Amino acid sequence: MARTYRILHRPWRAKAPLYWGMVPELAGVIALLVLFGLQQPDSFRTRFWQIGFDNKLNSNPKMILYAYANYQPLPTVPFVWSRTLTNFNVAISVVSLFILLAKMIATIMKVFYPIFGTIIGLGLTALYTVSVYGQAGPDYADPRYPSPTPWHLRLGCKLAEAYNMGKTCQMVQATLGMTVYMLALYLFQSGFAIWAMLPNKEIDMYDSDDEDEYGSAAAKNKGVAVQMQPTPPNEQVPFTPRTQAFHALERKLPLRYS
Repeated sequence: MARTYRILHRPWRAKAPLYWGMVPELAGVIALLVLFGLQQPDSFRTRFWQIGFDNKLNSNPKMILYAYANYQPLPTVPFVWSRTLTNFNVAISVVSLFILLAKMIATIMKVFYPIFGTIIGLGLTALYTVSVYGQAGPDYADPRYPSPTPWHLRLGCKLAEAYNMGKTCQMVQATLGMTVYMLALYLFQSGFAIWAMLPNKEIDMYDSDDEDEYGSAAAKNKGVAVQMQPTPPNEQVPFTPRTQAFHALERKLPLRYS
């Protein structure tokens, strides 16, 4: 038995969390596909931005138009109100579904190893961290109305009800909640995969390939060598009067000549 750390063909320490962890992941991905899809391209983003400005809670969504009109440099749109965030959220939900399907197929084919789970988990964790930051991010474009977080997260949806946007506000809050849920899920999957990658005596103690290939072959060759050894000639049986009588009796038996 040789102790060798395997980084690729490394078994999972426990398979139940790997299998059952895909069920809540599938539910979360489908939910985000719907929620992010409803926000594209601009179902209510600019409307919420305008509501906040009307109540002096964030910057003005018309600041780009004002910059064009006054021949001023274009300001940077806050990430929380940008189309980039909307497209980014839709993209990561589609990528998450594709990766989940690939993980299911790889698990069935028994080729989904912890090294792949670590890379995928950490990558998706980073993507969903950016999404959470964007949805709950600051807006300091207008120094008069600094906004550390969007108004619908700080003040709730009562303000949106005055604009007949109460249900939409609740959907936006639910979207952030599902994004945080997926972030926590991918953090767990990353930790589980990293735990499986840690050195373990029971996993790392195994017959090396050389021993499996050559050790078994040596054993077989040894057995063949034993079989191919020349058989020593039969030793002559000592001749005694009793032996002579048995030979004579055997020649006289009638069944021997039937």
